[in-house]
Amino acid sequence: MSIESEIIHADHEHLLHPLYHPSAHKTPIVWVEGRGAIVKDITGKEYIDGLSGLWNVNVGHGREELAEAAAAQMRQLAFYSGYVGSTNLPAIHLAEKLSELFYPSINSFFFTSGGAESTETSFKTARFYWKAVGKPEKVKFISRMKGYHGVTMAAMAATGLPAYWPMFEPRMPGILHIESPYPYRFVNKTPGVSDGVAAANLLEEAILREGPETVAAFIAEPIQGAGGVIPPQDDYFQRIREICDTYEVLLIADEVITGFGRTGRWFALEHYGIEPDIVQFAKGITSGYVPLGGIGISDTIRDAIESVPPEKRWMHAFTYSGHPTACAVALANIAIIEREGLVERAAEVGAHLNAALKELEEMPIVGNVRGKGMMAAVELVADKASKEPFPPSANVGVRVQQEMTARGLFTRVIGDTICIAPPLVTPVETIDRLVQIVGESIAAVTP
Repeated sequence: MSIESEIIHADHEHLLHPLYHPSAHKTPIVWVEGRGAIVKDITGKEYIDGLSGLWNVNVGHGREELAEAAAAQMRQLAFYSGYVGSTNLPAIHLAEKLSELFYPSINSFFFTSGGAESTETSFKTARFYWKAVGKPEKVKFISRMKGYHGVTMAAMAATGLPAYWPMFEPRMPGILHIESPYPYRFVNKTPGVSDGVAAANLLEEAILREGPETVAAFIAEPIQGAGGVIPPQDDYFQRIREICDTYEVLLIADEVITGFGRTGRWFALEHYGIEPDIVQFAKGITSGYVPLGGIGISDTIRDAIESVPPEKRWMHAFTYSGHPTACAVALANIAIIEREGLVERAAEVGAHLNAALKELEEMPIVGNVRGKGMMAAVELVADKASKEPFPPSANVGVRVQQEMTARGLFTRVIGDTICIAPPLVTPVETIDRLVQIVGESIAAVTP
């Protein structure tokens, strides 16, 4: 038995993976090295990292600065509790830095270990806020189909991808969904109103149906990621903000994927000219080098937390909140993004990526190409005129993924939608090769 076979056998025997089923894990790739936008498996084969690990390695692989930042902090103070009454320098400095980068009304931060914990924190904070201001009945949350907010219990209930639900039912009550704005497939049933406003108005309908006095918050990714990279219509979020203000519903922006430069802005709601009440983040804050997430809250919510009596305090906590090593790496990561102009680069190179992918729409089974900055998607359909999808039995997405992997591009395919989100440092020539592989792979499975 080869060393590779021994390792895979040990994996099968002892390791459970996310979204696990043995049928999908017969021949896993064993990753051993990464440099820039390239990752290498245990056999020595190199691949373009088409999804930045999992939407998160924004500054690319193998950054010595981040390893050094972690090592230096570990030597000095690897960990200490950040519970009330304790604090540490990296957490303070990171929160201070984030207040400079985030939306003007967001100046206070709580740290978690990742995106799902951030969703749970957002929901608990929203409920806390309404209780603190004398409206305890406001406990419900509205999310969107095709949204992804994690798969812990409340986060899973908010995630609008039904495949995540069945084996963990019943879902947490008080969380409901409206339709995604999904420009390629949204059907506008309101004459004289733009698609974006019509899609946003579904939120108003849901709030009125449930009763505004019962709805705590609306949660949305500025660009839906795991649902298939879905940027909304340009006027969608302006109307969403108006609706939230009208009915006293908090707006939670899930910037776990879109934050820290991915879309060509530091944070993606900047594209749409509005600010959220709560913003949650993870992934790109450390480029995945160590786990870190969190939420930022508006000054109004911070005032509510500060003003309650001690016995009604914000009784929320994680052991690793404000982890000194994770915060030190985040500071070093943000410094790289600033020093190398990666937010601006994501806008510029992202425009090149999206334009190159757009040319694939001439292919017979490419129905839609969409994206913003360094995230994009190519949706494959059986019939371009009707937008009819392929039957699941055709396994088109799986087959395209196999072709891409064989050609040296590793990325995620969701159904029949190819998702692309390479590191922000990816060279233009590598982007061109990536697009070439996508095109070749689609052609290889086209009937």
